[in-house]
Amino acid sequence: MIADAIVVGAGIVGAACAAQLAAQGLRVDVIDAQHIGGGATAAGMGHLVVMNDSPAELALTRYARALWLELAPQLRPRDAFARCGTLWVAADEEEWAAAQAMHAAFAAQQVAGELLDAAALRACEPVLVPGMAGGLRIVDDSIVYAPTVAQWLLEASPGAAKIRVRCNTEAVAVDAHGVTLANGERVPAAQVVVANGMGAQRLVPALPLQPKKGHLLVTDRYPGFIRHQLLELGYIKSAHHAAGTSVAFNAQPRPTGQLLLGSSRQFDTTDPAVELPVLAQMLRRAARYLPSLPSLNGIRAWTGFRAASPDGLPLIGPAGDATPGVWLAVGHEGLGVTTSLATAQLLAAQMLHMAAPIPYEPYLPQRFAALNGVTERVQ
Repeated sequence: MIADAIVVGAGIVGAACAAQLAAQGLRVDVIDAQHIGGGATAAGMGHLVVMNDSPAELALTRYARALWLELAPQLRPRDAFARCGTLWVAADEEEWAAAQAMHAAFAAQQVAGELLDAAALRACEPVLVPGMAGGLRIVDDSIVYAPTVAQWLLEASPGAAKIRVRCNTEAVAVDAHGVTLANGERVPAAQVVVANGMGAQRLVPALPLQPKKGHLLVTDRYPGFIRHQLLELGYIKSAHHAAGTSVAFNAQPRPTGQLLLGSSRQFDTTDPAVELPVLAQMLRRAARYLPSLPSLNGIRAWTGFRAASPDGLPLIGPAGDATPGVWLAVGHEGLGVTTSLATAQLLAAQMLHMAAPIPYEPYLPQRFAALNGVTERVQ
């Protein structure tokens, strides 16, 4: 039976898109070169966070987080959802001013937060180094284990009976009428969605995506060591570096009692190997905030590649003249888990001509002129 839609990619974004289309009654085939929840989904932290680098990013992440909070009661213990909150740590007065500005911006958009002075911050997370200027706690930010949620979306969510998944199956070409596989097989469909991260560039070469390599490390179990996802205010500057290598303090308490540590960003490599100098730089940064960290036992480190767009926003919508008739859900960089559910709704609204829950225009791929046969960015 010919599918109503094929989704290339079984990570969290592709799974969310497939589940949303199936919930609307479509028969959906999902094709992935690896397995459900692999790729960037398996490599990430699973932080569900509202970010405000731009009005469009704030609108998308705020709506997306609300969808996750709504979905959370349906998730299983293995999905490791926890409403731990995010604590942005200000190291000095400049960053304390940034925390206050962020709090005001969030409050204007009804995002609940709480400013903590130095004493309150110390009481909230006693393992933090003394002398921090303060912090901003965003109470509803959460964490989740995205690979198993991707599996739930494809196999157990409402409408999952309409989804067929083909793993270890590589797509090598797409067009408006179907997908060509590496073995030469042609899989027809009425609609095609490309949602496989950096792999999308092999299918739509004009995509303006750049890989950002990141390192993570997980420790042994230390229950209660920290209670919130901890990030330094300097993380925002580091996250938007356009070249070279940068690190920032990012620590997450896993429901297992383990500590997940990040983060690094590299633009100058596509080698997936763990690079010990970068990992060491990242851990030294973390130890500046958590001085007892060197006494903990790290048990595994790994890397992943985030697919980053030039303006930091995902591409959600038609691929344009570059690949007519094909739909895109790519370029989420480090916010793919957070924004996956919202991405799926915005894509389905466009494909099925439904009302969108928030405006989708800021995320349309056509904002990049390369997708329309020219090289300059559309203003």
